[in-house]
Amino acid sequence: MSQVKRIVIAAVCAAIGIVLPMAFHSIPNAGSVWLPMHIPVMICGLVAGPAAGAATGLLAPVLSSLLTGMPAAAILPSMACELVVYGLASGALSEHVRTGSVSRDLYVSLVGAMLAGRVVRGVLDALVFSAGSYSLEAWVTASFVTGITGIVLQLAVVVPIVVSLERAGLVPPRYPEE
Repeated sequence: MSQVKRIVIAAVCAAIGIVLPMAFHSIPNAGSVWLPMHIPVMICGLVAGPAAGAATGLLAPVLSSLLTGMPAAAILPSMACELVVYGLASGALSEHVRTGSVSRDLYVSLVGAMLAGRVVRGVLDALVFSAGSYSLEAWVTASFVTGITGIVLQLAVVVPIVVSLERAGLVPPRYPEE
């Protein structure tokens, strides 16, 4: 894939990362429940690679915060770090995981990225952003309990979207036909 195409995909995903949460935030607490900004970041990483995914993971929350006030400035640093890891990890895993099945590759990469992002955010919250006031219970609640609906949504839509983009010829196939 050309560098220009990677940049365009990252820009489109960052824009979606700004617009999609706006729809969800009309419902109280929907951002932390549905996790809408995570979806385009992980899609970008899976289709355009780790650098584009990380760039989208940084741009989407920062631009969204500047333009819409969401996420709030208090949580922006930890959320931006988490999203950068999602984009970076989904892209890196996507480049290296090869099971012979496109869907299996994508799910392994997606779940690995989801776990990596949550772990990094938990460590950063515990050691930097909320040092001394962050517990394992708070991390589990924020990362898995409150966001379980968003986790299920990500598992339900990210891989089918990436597979559809491949089938439509919008991104290169993972296993080119010979």
